[in-house]
Amino acid sequence: MEVQQARAFLAVAEELHFGQAAERLRVTQPHLSRMIKQIEHTLRVKLFERSTRRVSLTAAGEAVVEPARQLVDASDAVHRVAQETIDGKTGTVHLGFAGASTHESMGEISRTVRRHSPGVTLRLHSSQFSNQGLARVLDETLDADIGRWDFLPAEVASIVVGVEELLVAMPATHPASSATEVSMADLADESWMVLPGGAGSILHNRLNSISMAAGFVPRIADEVPDSWTQIALVGAEMGCALTLDSVRNNVTTSNVVFRPIHGLDTRLEVKLIWKRTNRNPALRPVLSTVRDMLPDPRSA
Repeated sequence: MEVQQARAFLAVAEELHFGQAAERLRVTQPHLSRMIKQIEHTLRVKLFERSTRRVSLTAAGEAVVEPARQLVDASDAVHRVAQETIDGKTGTVHLGFAGASTHESMGEISRTVRRHSPGVTLRLHSSQFSNQGLARVLDETLDADIGRWDFLPAEVASIVVGVEELLVAMPATHPASSATEVSMADLADESWMVLPGGAGSILHNRLNSISMAAGFVPRIADEVPDSWTQIALVGAEMGCALTLDSVRNNVTTSNVVFRPIHGLDTRLEVKLIWKRTNRNPALRPVLSTVRDMLPDPRSA
């Protein structure tokens, strides 16, 4: 029995009247009668008892009702899931983020997406440093990424979701730790712990630019895999680190103080980026959710 035949059979079984069933299906009564006869011929059973006064189900007809209903329900479910996928109501979105500096906002995003778009599954990918995240957005192994970039290629769209402040992390025993602000010139002889990324890392770039503006080239002592390790090494008095207020707020360790840098505009924009040609329909409600819950902080 095909789906359309099942619909025809159920209409007659429920109405027990060929005229009313035909009207419900928006077909002619002769056409509906031919469909039922075709079903009976295919199944080799009589499904209805017909008379001039009434229509009733045979025992075989009674037995066929539930399987026919399951067939129609399954077909409707397939169409519904397909349409919801096209509409972005169901699907999977792969979202990258940097790690310690953004994990708190990622929790909020996940909860809000789940509440407003329960059919969308958010797959989170941590420790996506900015250059890695951008590369994965471009090759579409990530649908979107949250991070910090000074420059983005034209094929990438973005929205600003936060503004952070650059800070210097230093051992609590450092001579400058008692000051409310630090001067980069006073840190010329320090060793620095940096995150991976080289020229693709905005923090690495900022460290170089503000150090050179202060008259020195920073001495890189070690490249570490993440912010937790970076701050732990600062606490072990291995050197200093250029970091963010979001790291200060999310990474707890002893023997480390965080100080703003004197005389500089040290704000950094946090952006959510995606490829303009990304065709994943489920990305649309995620972007809408982020826009609603994290309005552009620059307009505050």
